[in-house]
Amino acid sequence: MKKLLALVALVLIASFNTIMAQPPGGGGQQMDPSKVLEMMKQRIKPQLIEKTKITDAQADKVLEIQIGSQAAMRGMRDLSEEERMTKMKAIRDENNKKFKDIPLTDDQIKAVNDFYDELRKNRMQRGNN
Repeated sequence: MKKLLALVALVLIASFNTIMAQPPGGGGQQMDPSKVLEMMKQRIKPQLIEKTKITDAQADKVLEIQIGSQAAMRGMRDLSEEERMTKMKAIRDENNKKFKDIPLTDDQIKAVNDFYDELRKNRMQRGNN
């Protein structure tokens, strides 16, 4: 379970770091969350819908939840491994509750979490090559 939570967190961090790494026009400032959301809708949303079989509206809500998670995960590098795992589990549990409220079924929630796990894995492999 801990490994799964760590993988999900890394997926989220990797996906958001890639999107936010180079804001349009360069510079080191952080992008506006609404701009990040629009970029994610363009880049990630089609794959999310295809692989998870959720609707367009559900995908929009999933992406909004993921952006909120990103903000919650900032600063976790300063925490101990145990504290980080506890916080990541809490964030994941909160996301799953929000996914239920969309509403997504348990199978759809699993598919969304698997999608982000796969996304993280693919990005890590590209980074290692």
